[in-house]
Amino acid sequence: MTCLNTSDATSAQAAMRNHRAFAEWARSYDLQLNPLLLLEERYLKPMLRESSGLDVLDAGCGSGRWLSYLSGQGPRSLKGIDECQEMLRVATAKNVPGVELFQSRCDSTPFVNDSFDLIISSFVVGYIENLKCMALEMDRIARNGCDLFLSDMHPDTQARLAWKRAFPGKMGEVVLDTTGHTVRQIAETFNSLGWEICTGIEVEFAAPEREIFVASGRLDKFFEAEGHPAVYLLHLRKRNTVCSQAEREGEILLSHGNCVFGAQKSAFASVCISDAKISRIVCDSLASHTMPASNFTIDLSGYVVFPGLINAHDHLEFALFPRMGKPVYSNACEWALDIQNRCSDAIATHRSISKEVRLWWGGLRNLLCGATTVCHHNPLEPELENPEFPVRVVQQYGWGHSLRFGGDLRVARAAVPQTWPFLVHACEGTDRESYEELSQLDALGVLNENAVIVHGLAMDDRSVARMRRHHASLAICPSSNYFLFGRFPEKSVLGAIGKVALGSDSPLTAEGDLLDEIRFAKRFCGFSAAEIYSMVTETAAGVLQLKNSEGFLRIGGVGDLIAVRDAGKEPTDALAALSARDIEFAMIGGRVQLASEAIFRRLPVSIARDLEPLWFDGTLRWLRAPVRELLQEAEKVLGVGMVQLGGKPIRIPEKMQVGNDL
Repeated sequence: MTCLNTSDATSAQAAMRNHRAFAEWARSYDLQLNPLLLLEERYLKPMLRESSGLDVLDAGCGSGRWLSYLSGQGPRSLKGIDECQEMLRVATAKNVPGVELFQSRCDSTPFVNDSFDLIISSFVVGYIENLKCMALEMDRIARNGCDLFLSDMHPDTQARLAWKRAFPGKMGEVVLDTTGHTVRQIAETFNSLGWEICTGIEVEFAAPEREIFVASGRLDKFFEAEGHPAVYLLHLRKRNTVCSQAEREGEILLSHGNCVFGAQKSAFASVCISDAKISRIVCDSLASHTMPASNFTIDLSGYVVFPGLINAHDHLEFALFPRMGKPVYSNACEWALDIQNRCSDAIATHRSISKEVRLWWGGLRNLLCGATTVCHHNPLEPELENPEFPVRVVQQYGWGHSLRFGGDLRVARAAVPQTWPFLVHACEGTDRESYEELSQLDALGVLNENAVIVHGLAMDDRSVARMRRHHASLAICPSSNYFLFGRFPEKSVLGAIGKVALGSDSPLTAEGDLLDEIRFAKRFCGFSAAEIYSMVTETAAGVLQLKNSEGFLRIGGVGDLIAVRDAGKEPTDALAALSARDIEFAMIGGRVQLASEAIFRRLPVSIARDLEPLWFDGTLRWLRAPVRELLQEAEKVLGVGMVQLGGKPIRIPEKMQVGNDL
């Protein structure tokens, strides 16, 4: 854990004190609850580059806190160094597979040049006397393209609040000596050697850390730290070339937003989008030094920036349809047969609008509520592969409608790669037939780790056990279930499944859009705001096996982002209460797809002129879509002023100027 370069008598004495302190701390280091370590882990784990097949070093590994996590990702090699022999003994006793440990300082390692693809150094830099020496050594042993992750207690807050690095020793509190390198000094030191900053964020304690403060009887310290960054995290990458001006010209900079990295994880930062992907995320204190000048800058100060939401279940071609049926029904088949008789004229009328137009409105229904990725539960029409389509539509999936209407599901499953998710409506009802469907799917061999059961209302403990046994996933649409059957999925039953995503279903049965489903799930189903956040981001991405970091704000991930006004709430809680009127900005693949009036005025002219205005549910939005043409096509069938999108009225403003320089 200690990596000191002692250049004079004072620093030598400090090094010796720290050496003795860490030797004593080794016995209890892993036993003490530490809010700083928890905070760091919550943010750093999602940031870390996938280490499968890489040569990895934990520089200052201490008791091996990160080694087990890194080993589990399958690196080609995994090494750890630390100056404290007692810490290394604790790390050795953990028997982490494939780990080699060395007693070494971080400024003088036993490795040859160009040894590593990934280096992590956690809570180390604050003990380094000569930062330049450490940086030179890391640069020597790192290959070009190596990712280096540095994290530590925030030095500014440490000084401002007089925080100590201490632990209870045998003779009372033991306080360690630290250096005062600022985050900017650290960044500049590595930058001078050719390392670029990919991520640089400063993060504060939140609810998970609060529990530790409460348990230790130090809640006053939690409140004292409010508004101050407790930990910094830096992700640096070694480059052998400098980006040219031509490479920078197409970049878009989203500046000064409150960026959300996960449930109860956010920090103020600027985001750079290049080649449709996130290339940098840097806090404001570093942005002026590390962010390149951009021809396209969008000021998002005053806004919370989320990753684009993921809608796990929709039928896009039904976006203009009204709710249909006379509930309550026993199962979905009963409803389908009923509306074919009761609503045949309305169905025929809406179907007379071209499917291409209806699909586009389905995309816009999702875009307006912040869903940038959608799983369409029907054939993948050519229009859904159009790069101009307003949202990202999942491309790699298999599907069958249901046991009743899906034909031979075994044939449908065999028609696509076995590694792709396979979607099927099941357990959609409240009768015995609905409860038996899961076992029927199991008998057909369809229920496996890639199966996505849509709805799953008719599930009991045995059904949940079957889902868990096969590692299957679930996509729920609670307002649709409530409309049809008078019941909704409950967390008390479904929570044990683990892989549960949220979908909007179609307006034929749903209350509205994905945000309506979020609010419904929060109010009636028992899911917490944090759980719901995951159900429309991280978990949904896993259920649908998305490969490009959809649902995350991370380096190298797709540039799919949305923004809402910052009302001072914890972002996860804010998301659970949003409606489509709150979505003021949406970007997909680095291209602006939606803007409110306020954001539209902040857009560069070259971006604003490509957007068209639409009144949606009484709110003006500017969209990258031919909305006037699309509405005219729908009105030819439904009548002028009669078109509703997801049950909400839409119209084109009579006179609007396009371009914020006109």
